[in-house]
Amino acid sequence: MTRKILHVDQNCFYASVEMQRHPELRNRPLAVCGSQEDRHGIVLTANYLAKPRGVKTGMAIWQAKQCCPDLVTLPPDMPEYIRFSKMAREIYADYTNQIEPFGLDEAWLDVTGSTALFGSAVKIAEQISRRIKFELGITASIGVADNKITAKLGSDYKKPDAVTRIEQDNYCDIVYPLPVEDLLYVGPATREKLNRVGIRTIGALADAPVEFLHRRLGKMGVILHTFANGRDITPVQTTEHIPAVKSVGNSATTPKDLICNEDVRLMLILLAESVCCRMRELASRCTVVEVYVRNTTLQSFTRQRKLPSPSCSSAELADVAYALFRTNYQWNKPIRSIGIRGSGLVEAYEYAQMSLYQDDQRRDKWERIDRSVDALRQRYGYLSIQRAILKTDPILGSINPKDDHTVHPVGYFGR
Repeated sequence: MTRKILHVDQNCFYASVEMQRHPELRNRPLAVCGSQEDRHGIVLTANYLAKPRGVKTGMAIWQAKQCCPDLVTLPPDMPEYIRFSKMAREIYADYTNQIEPFGLDEAWLDVTGSTALFGSAVKIAEQISRRIKFELGITASIGVADNKITAKLGSDYKKPDAVTRIEQDNYCDIVYPLPVEDLLYVGPATREKLNRVGIRTIGALADAPVEFLHRRLGKMGVILHTFANGRDITPVQTTEHIPAVKSVGNSATTPKDLICNEDVRLMLILLAESVCCRMRELASRCTVVEVYVRNTTLQSFTRQRKLPSPSCSSAELADVAYALFRTNYQWNKPIRSIGIRGSGLVEAYEYAQMSLYQDDQRRDKWERIDRSVDALRQRYGYLSIQRAILKTDPILGSINPKDDHTVHPVGYFGR
């Protein structure tokens, strides 16, 4: 039986929610932007009055205002966007329990088993579109297809407020002429590699020899060839499905450039505390520590090291990350953002081989101290207890990396 998959993309989501909350801004160019003071001053999303005037997601606020001098900018309100996202998913749940979110504003729905009750997949998509508009006051574009990748192409094909069906009978006519970067996971770097060999459309990618793509792009070349030909058997997960967490990480674009080792060590301690706290919430320990660094020219690198024993000690993770940093960074440029990740998670109470040569008791003591800090912060707030080193820099020390975060889309292959 041919599957019936929908991809719902709520148009200009953050901006649409803000226009719903502020009707007086409906007829004005509007962008939801990060904080300039915290150096997150970029456009997160813009409405359809701002986009034709050159305002784009990821653009710096000053650039956006050069394109559109009368642009209205608002700070993001994540709790409100999460509330709208949950209300949209309640609408989807009236038609299927196979709902797989892809960020706050997007989701795949498998309605194969629902057509007998509600009519064709296109009719279901039209009903969902009408309900989102009536109940939430925003619009959505919906793609209808027999797989997730093509359904996403359909939701991107016409915006705003449209339903696009792409199936075997019209696939080549609609999809093949589209630029190759419209395909999921063809970013700027991959697009450039494909363009260099004359592959500029999805049709050209679909017709290219698989062996050639594998030589140029490795395993990803084979995957993209499959996507371009409209083949994807990945299932839409059920609402109750909780994917196994394999890693926990946190990164931050710092309020000021990091210019010395002391700045970096302070940030790594902050980030390690948040990462280890999340691991304890998951009753997990990590076996690998990874550090990420990006300088002011946006050049970046990632390095990792395996731990001798699983750990959720913030002191140990910060020490390992700092050692990785010292080994791999030469201070040719100041640092703009930095991150730390614990991967290879195992259960916290899983038995581990003890070593004769390492201080396991010391690690256990540090973890017990961390758990005590967690309890104090949960009761009295994040700033109720801090390491003394954080008081040496009031700007960096005031960051709360665990709670002050942005919701990002879940990776497609993370499923």
